[in-house]
This record gives sequence, structure tokens and C-alpha cells, in this order.
Amino acid sequence: MCGIAGILSDNIDLRNERESLWKISNSLKMRGPDARGEYIKKDVALIHRRLAVVDVEKGAQPMSFGPYTIVYNGELYNTAEVRRELEKQGYLFETDCDTEVVLKAFHMWREKSAEKFNGIFAYGIYNNENRTLFLCRDRIGVKPLYYSNIGGNFAFASRMESLLYVKGVKPVCSREGLNEIFMLGPAKTIGKTVFKDIYELPPASYMYFNGGKISINEYWKLSAQPFEDNEITAQEKTHFLVTDAIRRQLISDVPLCTFLSGGLDSSIISKVASDHFKDEGKTLHTYSVDYVDNDKYFESSRFQPNKDSDYINLISDYIGSEHHNIVLNNIAVADALIEAAIARNSPGFTDVDSSLLLFCKEVERNNTVALSGECADEIFGGYPWYHRSEILFEETFPWSRSTAVRRSILKDGFLPEGEEYAHSAYLKTVAKADKLSSDSPLEARMREMFVLNLDWFMQTLLVRKDVMSMESSLEVRVPFCDWRIVEYAYNMPWSIKSFGGREKGILRKAFENELPEIITWRKKSPYPKTFNPIYLREVSKMAEYVINDKSCSLYEMLNKNAIKELMINPESMREPWYGQLMRTPQVLAYIVQIYVWIRKYGVEFEY
Repeated sequence: MCGIAGILSDNIDLRNERESLWKISNSLKMRGPDARGEYIKKDVALIHRRLAVVDVEKGAQPMSFGPYTIVYNGELYNTAEVRRELEKQGYLFETDCDTEVVLKAFHMWREKSAEKFNGIFAYGIYNNENRTLFLCRDRIGVKPLYYSNIGGNFAFASRMESLLYVKGVKPVCSREGLNEIFMLGPAKTIGKTVFKDIYELPPASYMYFNGGKISINEYWKLSAQPFEDNEITAQEKTHFLVTDAIRRQLISDVPLCTFLSGGLDSSIISKVASDHFKDEGKTLHTYSVDYVDNDKYFESSRFQPNKDSDYINLISDYIGSEHHNIVLNNIAVADALIEAAIARNSPGFTDVDSSLLLFCKEVERNNTVALSGECADEIFGGYPWYHRSEILFEETFPWSRSTAVRRSILKDGFLPEGEEYAHSAYLKTVAKADKLSSDSPLEARMREMFVLNLDWFMQTLLVRKDVMSMESSLEVRVPFCDWRIVEYAYNMPWSIKSFGGREKGILRKAFENELPEIITWRKKSPYPKTFNPIYLREVSKMAEYVINDKSCSLYEMLNKNAIKELMINPESMREPWYGQLMRTPQVLAYIVQIYVWIRKYGVEFEY
């Protein structure tokens, strides 16, 4: 994976902007520590930082062919197929890397080339003849791409921070941005960011920038289709699609491992990967995360019924992996909230972010690539809100059903439109869900839930995974985000998807003969969080400092008494802030991350 950026300017000679271009490049260094490349002319600059994974010796960027120059971040998992198709058209290749395939595919098919790709990517291609820029992002949105267009300077980058070094781009947060932070965060509306003048290219979209004008188009979207397969065929096809996605993503010229939690999703990935490694005479290395004294303080709940540690060694022994358990210090997890917020360039997923950041740093010591089980829950109906009728049909985001806690921490009268802002975002999303006239009320609602999870909860997890792993210079691949799996699951009837009345029932059934029964049918457990009271103590101290800093603009937004009450009585919080992982300690940590973001970037507010 890599970091990319570019500027097109009508009024600056970019050859004289070496200092600002260096700052942009340096802001991408952790995404690409192995090599740096630049393409700089008077009115265009393209910047690339490389994390070498395939064809390490070649594949330097920016790469040119004909009138086109590309900066590319990603991995194609069907590189060989696309290359063969291009070779039949007479194209020759000098490298084994997918960058050259993407570039020559664009030369052949222009924007239609994106429809041919199976992978995770974000890239820009500049046409040197007509000064046109083409930007494109993968179907699911695994790889990030941001842009700005101010004062005759159009810019794009893998990170928002990179764009803050572009002339005219200021760290301003509007009222809309505040609603994103306080009423939706850590999720966000697709296409928007916390900065007024920085936008996100949506997943499955491409952009042309030509003559100062922006045009954005979708090249893929979910479409409701009749499901023709029976239960047996659905099991077989699910098995094939998942297995094929995993195998395609095992290609690497550098050390590769898997994350293994002892749950269904990571166990499937690790089993397929281990079998592949054995065929090559190698042993798969697997990694899990835990916290100091978590066994001592673990609290079973409906959301987290058991500990991962009870299952990890069992599955590791079964597949024959060499397992490494990374145990995180709770104070370090709290301290890393600062680095995690800076890495994300915005308030984030609190210790769900910071713990992953520390974990990835440890994994990266011996690996460059990892496979992870994200997104199976969103696609195959793994979350509790799919299965609880009292939640399923509520006209609200199921992971953030109430804004009461959000409202309580804000000063009276601040963002009075906040609830309506959140509800409007919900309504716009469910309206996107394509349906069949033959859908029952349950099937229609399940399509809405699928899109809600795809556009919101899953995007939050994908941003987290990309940012925290790339901040550690570790490439993490997510096989369940293969668009073929997503399309197939979208049209699968709920009675088949929830086989046996279980969350991810069809996925369990598809792999029940390849995993121990106790793993296959284990009740879902979320990403492990710390239960150690030391963490609550640390974030409370940090939050206490934040809410008393009168020199920060955040001071005028918060209800200090309500926040202090949470510190004193953490059990008083009845509804989670966001999903099952954000309760009182995480709310306090979120406030800390907002503060860090404001201080780091000198954020100014318009409201």
C-alpha cells in the first residue's frame, strides 16, 4: 500500500513550491516508508510514498505511459486476469506490479477500466496532453481518497492532513462538521469530512477534473435481483466466494500474517491461509490482541458473552499456525488516543482505534501484510440489531438509537438541530436501498439494514483499519469486502442468510466442515476492549483536564457537569454512544480526541 497526493494549479508555479510539497510527502511517510517519488511540472505535482509489497525491485511511482501519469494506492486481486486481457490487445508489461496494469487498463478503457478491477484502491491519473485528472476509488471504500478545490488549486490525497498544506485550505469546521462529530461520530456521512473545505470521493466512484470543473460518477452500486439459488447452492457459493477472495489476497512478496480472534470470521481466513501456506511448505503466523489483566476484569454481556482468549489457542492448534498474543498496557492504550486522533486527522473510534494502532505496530515488526476479518458481520447479518425485532424496525441508526448521551454532554442550546441532522442522514441512507416489488416487509427492511451497515458502521471500521494499520506501515487486507461477496449477500433471503436462526448462519454452515464445531457455532463476540478500571481512571484524568481548559474552543460547547457525572457514575450511561464498544470510558476518550484534534490542527469553527 501507499500514500498518494497531487495538486493542479492555475496560479502557482509548483516547481517553486518544494517546501509545501515536501510537507505533503512527509505527511504520507508512514503510509509509504520504502520509497518516495514525485512528478512536478509548472502546473501539476504528483506525489507518491511506497510501501513495497509486490515486485519490490520495480514498480516505482509516479509511473507514466503515453500521455498518462499515475499515482496509485492499493492492491488488485485480479491483476493476472486483467493483464492477460490487455496482452491480447497488444500491451506489453515491464513489471509484475498492479500499478502498471491499472495504468494501461485506463489507457485502453478509460473510466470503464474501474469496472474490471477486483481490489482495494484509490488512484489518480493525469493526462499530460489536456491537463485532465482522473480519480477513482474501490467499490467498497477500503482505501481513502480526499480532495479540495479552492482558489484555483485542486488537490487530492490519501490523508486529510496532507491537504492542509495546500495553499488556501484552512482547518475550518462548519456547523455541519460539528453535527457530524457530535451527532454521528465516530461515523460520518459518505462524501463529507470534519473540515469545511475537504471532501471525500465516495466509494465506487470516479471523478474527472477538467478546466476547473468537477464531475463525479458512480461505476457500481448494489442492485436488488431475484435470488435463484436454494439453501444448498447458497452454502456452496458462499464457500467458494469467501475462499476465492481469501486466496487471491494471499499474494505478497513480503511477510504476510493473519489476525486471529478465535471468532468465526478470522478463523475462516486463517484456516484458508494456513492451508495455502502448508501447500508451499510454510507456517502461517497469526496474531491476537488482549489487555493486561483483562481475564481478571472481564464482564460477560449480551454483546460480549465470552473472552476471545478461551478460543484462540484452540483454533491456532487446529490450523497449525504459529500464534502470537499481543498484550497491551492499559495506560499505553489511553496515551495512544492522542496519536490515533492525529493519525485519523479527526476524532475517532477512541480505544478501538488506539488499541489497534498499538497492535499493528507490534505486528509490523515481523510482517508487512496482514489479513483481517472485518465486515462479515455487516454483510452476513452478524450484529444483534439484525436479530432483535424491537430494534430492527426502529426508524433510527441501530448502533446509535438514542442521542440522549450525545445531547447530555453538550451545553444547553448548542446544535439544536442535531437530532434532526442525524435522522435526516438515516432517512437518506435507507432511501438508497434498492428493493424488489416482491420483497416482504422483512426482506425490504433487511435491504435497508444492509445499506445502513455498509454505508455507516462498515465505513467506520474500514477507516479505522486503514488509518491505524497504515500509520504503522502495515498493509491490512479485508477479504470479506470482496464486492462479489457483497453483491451476493445483498440479494440472499434472510431465511437463508440466518440459517438455523443464527447470526451469519449461512457463513457458519458453509464452513462447518473445516473448523471445530465450537468455533463454527460460537456466539459472535466483538473486537476485544479493555475492562480494566485503570483505563477508565486514565481517560477520566485526561477528560478532566480537557473540560477545564478555558483557552480551547471546546470549552464553550460542553456541559461540564454532565461529563463529571459520567466520571463519578460511569454505570449511569444506559445506551451506548456508538455500537456495543462505546460506553462511558469511550465517551470520555472521544471528548479527549476532539480536544486533541482541535489543538493539533488549530481548528477554527463557523457556527
